[in-house]
Amino acid sequence: MKLRAIAGVMLRQFYLMRGSPVRVLPLFAWVAIDIVLWGFITRYLSAVVGSRFNVVTSLLGAVLMWDFFTRIMQGVTTAFLEDVWTHNFLNFFAAPLAISEYVAALVATSILMSLLGLAVMLVLAIAVFGLSFFSLGLALVPFLLVLFLFGIALGIFASAVVLRLGPASEWMVWPLPALLSPFVGVFYPLSTLPSWMQAVARVLPPSYVFEDMRAIVAGRTFATGPLLGGIALAVLEILLCGGFFVRVYRYAIRTGLLARYSAESAS
Repeated sequence: MKLRAIAGVMLRQFYLMRGSPVRVLPLFAWVAIDIVLWGFITRYLSAVVGSRFNVVTSLLGAVLMWDFFTRIMQGVTTAFLEDVWTHNFLNFFAAPLAISEYVAALVATSILMSLLGLAVMLVLAIAVFGLSFFSLGLALVPFLLVLFLFGIALGIFASAVVLRLGPASEWMVWPLPALLSPFVGVFYPLSTLPSWMQAVARVLPPSYVFEDMRAIVAGRTFATGPLLGGIALAVLEILLCGGFFVRVYRYAIRTGLLARYSAESAS
C-alpha cells in the first residue's frame, strides 16, 4: 500500500469536514446528548441504590464505551457514504488507487474522528458526572482495543453491503449497533439472556468487554483468556469483512455495477 494514496483519500475527507460545519457538529452533538442523558439517569439511580453498587461506572462507562464503538463503525461507513452520495467512485478508481488503500484510508479517517468524539465523552463524563473511568486500570486498554477492532470490522461490512445493494440500502447501516446491543449485554449480564442469544453473544467481541467491565466494577477478578479470545475474534472478523468487501468490489467491477451506481438499489 502507498501512504501517499491513503493520505490523499484522508485529505479529501478533511476538506469535506472543513468546508461543512454541518458534518462536524454531529461528531460532538450526539455524543454530548448521550452522555448528558445517561449521566443524569445514573445520578438518579445512584441516589436510589446508594453505595451498594457503582452505578456511574457500570452504566455511564458502558454508554461511553458503546458510543466509542458506534463512532468507530459509523466513522468508516460515513466516510464511505460520502463517496456514495457524491457518486465519486469512478473518480477514485480511475486513479491508480488500490482497494486496500481506499479501505485503509476509511479506517484511518474513522480513527481520527472517533478520537475527537472520545475526548468529548471523557471530558463530559469525568468533569460533569464524576465518572472514575480510569478505575478500570490497565484493562481499559484491551477493552477499547476490542471495541475499536470490532467497530472497524462492522464498518467495513456495512460499507460492503451498501456497495453491493446500492445507496437505497443505507437505511440498513445505521441500526446495526442498536440491533447488536441486546446480544452483547451492554447494561446487563449475559446470563439474563436466553440460551440462543448467549450463543450469538459468543461470536460478538464486545460481549467479553462488558462482562469483564462489570466484574471489575463489582470488585471481582476476571479471566483474561476470554478477553484475549475477544481480541482474536475481532481481528478474524476484520479479515473476513475485508475479504467480503474486496469480493463485493470485484463483483461490482466485473458486472459494471460501479458504473451504474445511482440513487436506487442496484440489482
